[in-house]
Amino acid sequence: MHTIEPYYNWIDQYAAADDPRSPLFGVENSLDTFSNTVYGYYIHPQWDSLESETLFLKILWADYDDGVVVIELIGEWNDAIENDIMHLKRHILDVLTHEGIRRFIIIGENVFNFHGSDDSYYEEWFEDVEDGWIAAVNFQEHVRREMSQYGLDHYLNFGGPLDELPWRTLEPRRLVEEVEGLLRRRLG
Repeated sequence: MHTIEPYYNWIDQYAAADDPRSPLFGVENSLDTFSNTVYGYYIHPQWDSLESETLFLKILWADYDDGVVVIELIGEWNDAIENDIMHLKRHILDVLTHEGIRRFIIIGENVFNFHGSDDSYYEEWFEDVEDGWIAAVNFQEHVRREMSQYGLDHYLNFGGPLDELPWRTLEPRRLVEEVEGLLRRRLG
């Protein structure tokens, strides 16, 4: 797992550590000191902590004027034991919504497992975005199934074309347009 790096092709357009409005402003990650683990395996040191022992992230791109952010996740999303949604909500999402973010693209292809609990933080997040949306892109099928069993499809948009989106081939604004178009068709 130490070879799975966060996506870097947009780093010239956005770096959360350099963004004073980001919850990760000023964070310094080592390029060669491996300290965080998932399942006892070290992960690449460029992943950022959200104060969970099992789930890590990278804010790949944010546009506050347009109210949108792209976040990539890695690890095990464990609400049952680690309460990962609480950590994600309180340490990352609350800061971003306070800064005007109302549209969230969450990249989940490196989320290996999901263990659910109650949906109260998801409901709160959903209410926070008002007329925005939360899109879960490229989550693995077994993770989506587990999320659906806990009713998270009431708050997060996932499934269908969102599961096969070639997001790495797109520039950030084009990705937002693609996701928005898919959601407009789905909700319209």
